[in-house]
Amino acid sequence: MSISRRSARRSVRIMGVAAASAALSLGLSSTAFACNIKEFSAEATCDGSKGVITVTDKDASRTPATITVFLENNGSDAKQVGDATPIKGSKEGTSVTFSEKWQPNAEYRIRVKTDNGQVDADISPSLTTPSTACKADESSSPTPSATPSPSESTPAESGSPTPSASESSSTAPAATPSNAPSPAVGESNLAETGANSNTGLIAGVAGALVVVGGGAVWFGMRRRGAHSGS
Repeated sequence: MSISRRSARRSVRIMGVAAASAALSLGLSSTAFACNIKEFSAEATCDGSKGVITVTDKDASRTPATITVFLENNGSDAKQVGDATPIKGSKEGTSVTFSEKWQPNAEYRIRVKTDNGQVDADISPSLTTPSTACKADESSSPTPSATPSPSESTPAESGSPTPSASESSSTAPAATPSNAPSPAVGESNLAETGANSNTGLIAGVAGALVVVGGGAVWFGMRRRGAHSGS
């Protein structure tokens, strides 16, 4: 059974339409998964007292790219922030962070370059930092020392104040030198034993006894001689 020329043309036409549809679908799908600069975003935030710049890549094709951040000054690059950092995006978003002590209302240029060369452009518009700088953590501020309680600051009171040795020595009157001559060695010894206080009295009593005894003897001998003479 031979195929008519009309049927052959119809078959070729159907195949051409199908091929064109397939090519169009493939082109649309590849475009949908292609990396695009619009899938990148940047934000300046604070991590405690430290400023950071965060770049997020929401490229569903996960095309490897490199992010470079520059501080701008009057439309030109003043400095590069950190090092160029690689990133591989995702549908949910993948982020990289750059530590930067940014100033309020500063402008930064973020350059995105994919490894396949599909994207090599800046994120537009440029990043402008907030009008308020990052503040230091309250926990890092020094805390005042605890006020001592009265029991800690007030010394314990004793029953009666006891003067210290230094006070006793400082209040004791100094010895006043005397103009009287120093006693001899013998007198000093007698003074130490207490004999010099009664020496005169004892000597007087002894002398009186000697006189009385002598008188008694003389009187007795006189009477005896008178008796023997009579």
